[in-house]
Amino acid sequence: MTDSSNPPQTPPDYLRRIRSFVLREGRMTPAQQRAFETLWSRFGLDYQGTPCDLDLHFARRAPRVLEIGFGNGEALAWASEHDLDRDFIGVEVHGPGVGRLMNALAARNATNVRVFKHDAVEVLEHEIAPGSLAEVRLWFPDPWHKKRHNKRRLVQPEFVALLASRMAPDGLLHLATDWQAYAEQMLEVMEAAPGWHNPLGPGQYAEKPEWRIETHFERRGLKLGHGVWDLLYRKI
Repeated sequence: MTDSSNPPQTPPDYLRRIRSFVLREGRMTPAQQRAFETLWSRFGLDYQGTPCDLDLHFARRAPRVLEIGFGNGEALAWASEHDLDRDFIGVEVHGPGVGRLMNALAARNATNVRVFKHDAVEVLEHEIAPGSLAEVRLWFPDPWHKKRHNKRRLVQPEFVALLASRMAPDGLLHLATDWQAYAEQMLEVMEAAPGWHNPLGPGQYAEKPEWRIETHFERRGLKLGHGVWDLLYRKI
């Protein structure tokens, strides 16, 4: 019997929130495991729950690009190598991809990339200071294609509002998906979201920008006959 004088407390927000991912770690290769042992102190950012001093970690002040869910790190590694004037922050929950990226970064002695192995929403809420991001990239997030799972999709009004609070004026949000229904939802959410402007015109998708390389995940979708949709929005 429940004691009415001591009602159960409401769980904190981070326990109530619906996750946009399922953590299936898979097996890390010995090289990926060694990356965590030897390279994390160089490239990793430990989640602390307080604003991260990015100027300290990068040893400079530069425009910052955040990539959410970078998978195996292929696109992030390429972008950071070809855009040395900006710093890149990657967020990914799956260990093998994080290890693979760190090995790739070490191979070319990269200095402009740091990574979180943590939930992107919590990183944005607690580690990223307001107005500090020049760009956010969310490429090919899990489409959660079954209708009963649509609520797990990351691009929702609350998430877009959180992104807006972390973006610098005129900051760029770049979304991409190979799932048409999710593309339509992204467009609907962004067109209704305050603080964002579609530079191509209301309701318009973008051509694939030159800075988004074709990754193995995209190629897999194309082989399955999927289209690809890019959306670009600027912070007002």
